[in-house]
Amino acid sequence: MLEFYLIIHFLFTVMQFLIGVLANGIIVVVNGTELIKQRKMIPLALFLCCLAISRICLQLIIFFMNLGTLFLIEVPLLADNFVIFVFVNELGLWFATWLGVYYCAKIAPITHSFFFWLKIRISKWMPWLILGSMMYASVPSVFCSKQIWVYSQNVLSSLFSPNATQIKETSALQIAFLIRLLLPLLIFLGSTLLLIFSLGRHTWQMRNTATGPRDPSTGVHVSTILSVLSFLVLCLSHYMAAALLSFQIFQLRSLVFLICLWVFGSYPSGHSMILILGNPKLKQNAKKLLLHGKCCQ
Repeated sequence: MLEFYLIIHFLFTVMQFLIGVLANGIIVVVNGTELIKQRKMIPLALFLCCLAISRICLQLIIFFMNLGTLFLIEVPLLADNFVIFVFVNELGLWFATWLGVYYCAKIAPITHSFFFWLKIRISKWMPWLILGSMMYASVPSVFCSKQIWVYSQNVLSSLFSPNATQIKETSALQIAFLIRLLLPLLIFLGSTLLLIFSLGRHTWQMRNTATGPRDPSTGVHVSTILSVLSFLVLCLSHYMAAALLSFQIFQLRSLVFLICLWVFGSYPSGHSMILILGNPKLKQNAKKLLLHGKCCQ
């Protein structure tokens, strides 16, 4: 019989899964509809669709991992499909990284010639960034499938069967995978912090030089900074939880282990909610879809 805190964790997991699928589904529907209506490629809409689809896949995998934690599904099922998790997780991180670079290039009030050059060209690069991210994320599954299988066997057996024999080869692979994920993290941190500091400095200058009524753009900048900060916290929490889970330092089904698993799964759903709330177009269409769903009931 499941303990009380495990039942609470399961309920949170279901809620997290439903919110993530709903939020990312709205992003796919809104941007997919825009692509169909316009009958031409809109780089940002295409990119958001790809990001949301990868998030839905990741949310499904995390949900199955939680079911495995509660012994509601067989662990070998997770191990056999671990390569899919590696691909989807890394792909989603790269998509989020390039989205951060895109927003930095488009929003950051920086007058340097490089940023002006980047602002003009970033939209044209979006399809190539999607393709490049997919190719980069698929490298481990194509060339290191055997090593990933060994890695998955060790990690999952350690997580879900604490008394299982450890595989010595895997410790190096764990470090290798984490180092591999440092590249998108560093790019994301650089672009996000640059955006936050540039917007913060610009907002401070506007407040000091303003002599009349408050400029509405100041409030927009503040809300943008808060959204980016929230995204930054979610992303860093995701990386930290992934590292802690990867090194198996917590006992299976312990409270700290479940919190790490929950934090890990909060990233794909939480960031999508931030995208919807921070984008007036997505927010308006989300309200329309929800109202339409209520009317159809």
